[in-house]
Amino acid sequence: MATALKPAWIYLENGTLLEAKSFGADDTSVGEIVFNTSLSGYQEIMSDPSYAGQFVTFTMPEIGNVGVNVQDMESASAHAKGMLVRKYQGRHSNFRAEESLDAFLIKHNVMGICDIDTRYLTKMIRDEGAMMMVASTKIRDKEELKMILENAPRIEDINYIEQVSTKEVYKHESATYNASGPFKYKDAPVAEAKIAVIDFGVKRNILNEIVNANIAVDVIPNDFLAEDLISKYNSKEIDGVFLSNGPGDPLVLKKEQEQIKKLITAKIPMFGICLGHQLLSISHGYDTFKLKFGHHGGNHPVKNEKTGLVEITAQNHNYNVPDNIIEIADVTHTNLFDKTIEGLRYKNEPIFSVQHHPEASPGPKESAYIFGQFLTLMKEARR
Repeated sequence: MATALKPAWIYLENGTLLEAKSFGADDTSVGEIVFNTSLSGYQEIMSDPSYAGQFVTFTMPEIGNVGVNVQDMESASAHAKGMLVRKYQGRHSNFRAEESLDAFLIKHNVMGICDIDTRYLTKMIRDEGAMMMVASTKIRDKEELKMILENAPRIEDINYIEQVSTKEVYKHESATYNASGPFKYKDAPVAEAKIAVIDFGVKRNILNEIVNANIAVDVIPNDFLAEDLISKYNSKEIDGVFLSNGPGDPLVLKKEQEQIKKLITAKIPMFGICLGHQLLSISHGYDTFKLKFGHHGGNHPVKNEKTGLVEITAQNHNYNVPDNIIEIADVTHTNLFDKTIEGLRYKNEPIFSVQHHPEASPGPKESAYIFGQFLTLMKEARR
């Protein structure tokens, strides 16, 4: 049965007011608008904790046609504020589908906006940059929406990590999702090393790929203490630390930066992806900067500076590390769209990181080797 669409209104901080239709949750919600160029994976995007606080504009015009299912979740919930699509398909058709996208969004209280010119929105964001917006199924008055937006905190003022990080330590051991609780896994390969994954909003598939690299995983909350991890490393309870992806401005995370600095001083092997990559840069004294409209999509070419090969990568970030970090680190990967840094190996330290998402497999899996490199790094550090 097709979804009954409702009226909705959008007000952007540049003064633009748009009328559209809505599916999903009835709400009035404020967030940052970005665009994503992926041709598939809308469920994975909406359940990625890194999108907390954001409305995602999809450049793919048809959304909803394959429904949703529990196995494709990147976390236990949907975290984006909402999605904006050209055309919503309420009648899904896929043998793996368990429910419609509309039902999924209602369950997680996330807004869906459709019947809107997403090409127009994407070009606006490209030209003017990511910006704050408010969407509502209840309010249509421009001045009232403007007031709501002006009085709401900006995304860079909110610590979304506190909302998306796990509250308890748990193990991740193979690739079968247990919908009743945290990720539980079975039939894992024999581990050659063990790590602590610091959860800033970690994606399930990152944990899958780490386990596939024969690394045992304990996922720990963001309010970790470096002293505990240093003690576990010295007693050989763990062999390294992974810093996960996550939402928001990394400069906000002062407590986490102080703990990471201690891990750096202790020479513990570390690997970071996305937010973790940025936090390693900041903790070394090199502050990140915000890109105009960020990198969000599954088709970004990245050059591996060691092999010279070009890898097609998935991306999701608004912030980037500065060019002068080459004073203390070698660039391992470069974005071929804008020449920004995509990967670093720190000099004289057992630490490396990447900005893109090697676990996301946007078609090819040519970046999956990076997880194996972490295992090699940890083994070398123990020699």
